[in-house]
Amino acid sequence: MKEHITREDAFLLLKKYNSEPFHIQHALTVEGVMKWFAKESGYGDEEEYWGIVGLLHDIDFEKYPEEHCIKAPELLREGGVGEDIIHAVCSHGYGLTVDIKPEHEMEKVLYAVDELTGLIGAAARMRPSKSVQDMELKSLKKKYKTTSFAAGCSREVIEKGAEMMGIELDDLLWKTILAMRSCEEDVVQAMESV
Repeated sequence: MKEHITREDAFLLLKKYNSEPFHIQHALTVEGVMKWFAKESGYGDEEEYWGIVGLLHDIDFEKYPEEHCIKAPELLREGGVGEDIIHAVCSHGYGLTVDIKPEHEMEKVLYAVDELTGLIGAAARMRPSKSVQDMELKSLKKKYKTTSFAAGCSREVIEKGAEMMGIELDDLLWKTILAMRSCEEDVVQAMESV
């Protein structure tokens, strides 16, 4: 594994460019989901690394939405982030804002789960529990098929991500629910101190 920024420094860097709770919560959620997928995919020794990529993936989105994944390299380099993380972060904008294709398994996961965590989060907020803990695949699929629900979450990107990962869409949906269950409590606690 390459040398990389510490998790603590990555979080400080994220907060340097992001102050809206929504964006910080999304970053923390994607961090947790990425860590879960690292373990699930046999990259447990890279769990923190995958998490840091998830944490920093939208570093430029709040302040520079029109330059998403374009401004990120500059911000990340200024923060002392290595080129491997910069490539991974930028690859989730593949086909949308940049031509940096996800190559490593971790980059494919990030590409697939970024939009999906937003959709699942929106579905969770509609539940009486406001949680993913009791969410089942069937109810998520119903929301997923309703294109007006969480319309900003691209189904095309999610489906392309599942294809890149070589798994069925239902498998990706269910695994991402499980991944979000694994980190939901940590994200809630972290947000209390933000």
